[in-house]
Amino acid sequence: MPFDPDLFLPVSREDMARRGWDHYDFLLITGDAYVDHPSFGPAIIGRILEAEGYRVAVLAQPDWRSAEPFSALGRPRLGVLIGAGNIDSMVAHYTAARKRRHDDAYSPGRRAGLRPDHATVVYSNRVREAFGDIPIIIGGLEASLRRFAHYDYWEDKVRRSVLFDSQADILTYGMGEAATLEIAARLASGTPVEEIADVRGTCIIGRYPGVCAYPRVEVPSFEEVSASKTAYARANMAEYQEHDAVSGRAIVQRHGDRFLIVNPPAFPLSTAELDRVAELPYVREPHPMYDELGGVPAIEEVRFSVAHNRGCFGACNFCSLAFHQGRTISCRSHESVIREVELLTRHPGFKGYIHDVGGPSATFRRPSCQKQLKSGMCRNRACLAPEPCPNLDADHTDYMLLLRKLREIPKVKKVFIRSGIRFDYLMKDPSGEFFTDLVQHHISGQLKVAPEHCVAHTLDYMGKPHIQVYEKFREKYFKLNRRYGKDQYLVPYLISSHPGCTLEDAVQLAEWLNRQGHMPEQVQDFYPTPGTLATCMWYTGIDPRTMEPVFVPKTPHDKALQRALMQWRKPQNRALVLEALRRTGREDLIGYGKRCLVRPDKPAKGAAHSPSPSKDQPKKSRGPRSDSRTRMEKKEGPARPVRKAGWARPKKKK
Repeated sequence: MPFDPDLFLPVSREDMARRGWDHYDFLLITGDAYVDHPSFGPAIIGRILEAEGYRVAVLAQPDWRSAEPFSALGRPRLGVLIGAGNIDSMVAHYTAARKRRHDDAYSPGRRAGLRPDHATVVYSNRVREAFGDIPIIIGGLEASLRRFAHYDYWEDKVRRSVLFDSQADILTYGMGEAATLEIAARLASGTPVEEIADVRGTCIIGRYPGVCAYPRVEVPSFEEVSASKTAYARANMAEYQEHDAVSGRAIVQRHGDRFLIVNPPAFPLSTAELDRVAELPYVREPHPMYDELGGVPAIEEVRFSVAHNRGCFGACNFCSLAFHQGRTISCRSHESVIREVELLTRHPGFKGYIHDVGGPSATFRRPSCQKQLKSGMCRNRACLAPEPCPNLDADHTDYMLLLRKLREIPKVKKVFIRSGIRFDYLMKDPSGEFFTDLVQHHISGQLKVAPEHCVAHTLDYMGKPHIQVYEKFREKYFKLNRRYGKDQYLVPYLISSHPGCTLEDAVQLAEWLNRQGHMPEQVQDFYPTPGTLATCMWYTGIDPRTMEPVFVPKTPHDKALQRALMQWRKPQNRALVLEALRRTGREDLIGYGKRCLVRPDKPAKGAAHSPSPSKDQPKKSRGPRSDSRTRMEKKEGPARPVRKAGWARPKKKK
């Protein structure tokens, strides 16, 4: 739909001329298309600077093959802010199998290739060519996760901190509003960029570690972590433990004759500060210059969604959230969220449905415990896994009351939750009242949760609860669905080939799925993204929490075997499944019984016939239904759910 371009931040000299600007303060460069919505980091940074009186222009997805496009808007007065986009540019470009993606939801018309690999580095170097010694500040998810020397999965090597390769002056990490505003204020006051060394939530390069203004700890150098996987694991664990605004110290890491200095994290925004950021005058749409190019598909998931919180103390080892937003929760007020939903109801495309009220994990609206506020997060203890901490505060009342208020807003028909729900956290809620509300009002046909695996030691490597917690959750979920006459489904997310998962574990997962009558339509291979503990395990073969060895399925064939076991009924996977079962000595799963995964090979022509199946293996038995998906999930309209393990009524106890 058309919008007035002047409602957006300027993207051209013509836009600036219409505003009467003869200069501007900051150039904001992003690897995504320009979408003025609070789910997009560059939009937030641009709007908070504008609210403080700075003039900001946006350069989205510039052609990086020369420096000329970077000077198209002229030289900014104070500096250049650079981000690769909402996700790491390498993740945007490549699958877990390192194959090039064919589309990009953050680009107009899903067109791939509009940003370079390692976009933060490339953009920053082009800005240096265009403007020389202008202050350059890099930020966003890519810079945040690559702030230390880090393993790069796509190049299969340890790279230096992105601050060195980019030639930038300052790196902001985490949610960078506070750091960006402080840097901007100092630049505006005339402070040279090289003297801005003590802002929390930032990294700088120094010739001496003494430049650091905070208590500090030194981790193994870039040269050490490149040469020694043990050193890499030690460094990664220290970096993870110090990522806490209350208890975290600064971290120093030598790179050659210079030092990377990572100041402690910025404090999370208060409720009032987060309300202000969320309610800045966003257009909440892609810039109209993309209309003829097919728009920007990424807006569709968030156009009628509301982010009410930040941070995640779930601390899954394969997730980058803890290393970016941190484990401390901050949330918006009820009044602020209500105002945003009321605004959405006036959108011409609104049809009565709020698609999500969530965040990193939808139900987190309070600290994990009171100790966290005073002393920070525990260094060697997770809040939820493998067992919930005795101090965990799992009261869901505040979130439940917020959702009830949103349901009462005129023109709102339904309020759904699509962000991740930690089922283990939900099961610890003392009242259980929110679970009832969830089933009755907030599920759009199916609920997606993430047990990830079923084998205990694999789940321990993932940082997830053991499968019994999920099974209890599933039982209660379907019990509530039956009570309220709901035909709603449960879709478990699973990961194959995670560090610590052996082929035997993958067979056990296939057995478990077979018992549930469920075969995933899509399978997610573990994806080693920069900075996470699981990526450290994948690269080093060491669990950084214990410094003990961990098995890692690395070869394409090993990963193909594990992936095939999760989709054992697909004909194209038959040979791989047979190989996996024979390699693990599990030929008992080759046969005709309900617990078997595949049938035996047919005898060759002329060979003696196999004996007929016994009564325990009836001739026409096919085991459980071939797929737990319903016609609804196949987009064929609603249907009665398949009677499977989760749906069967429990037998009465004698």
